Amino acid sequence: MAAVQGGRRGRRKSRLVNEINVVPYIDVMLVLLVIFMVTAPFVPTATIELPTVGAAKSRPEAYVEVVVEQTGAMTVRTHNLAQKMERRATSEQLIDTINEMVGGNAALPVVISGDREVRYDAILSVMDQLQQKGVQRVGLMVKPRPN
Repeated sequence: MAAVQGGRRGRRKSRLVNEINVVPYIDVMLVLLVIFMVTAPFVPTATIELPTVGAAKSRPEAYVEVVVEQTGAMTVRTHNLAQKMERRATSEQLIDTINEMVGGNAALPVVISGDREVRYDAILSVMDQLQQKGVQRVGLMVKPRPN
């Protein structure tokens, strides 16, 4: 019996470890973070180049042009109508000015032209305002590329 008891004392049962040691993973993560922080300034930023227009569609016979200037002021002009008109307008007065000039003709196209230095947001807000007020045909005026 003594041999049996001595054998039990010499053997130890190995317990299963049910924990994960995350310290090495944190070290690897911190090293990767440092690598990304060091290399990030060397990655080129994404740049977009807007396309130029080679041949634009023909202009409509009669249309209204909204000119958006760099200062934010707007000028509304009629083209190829019986009476040529030009008026300054604020964004609040824009729809009323257009309706007065075209006599309520909602089918008449409205073309937005902006200075090169105008923020894209200003052009889009004018376009959105026109579409919300029921103008059916809204477009952007472009300058054809020189040949």
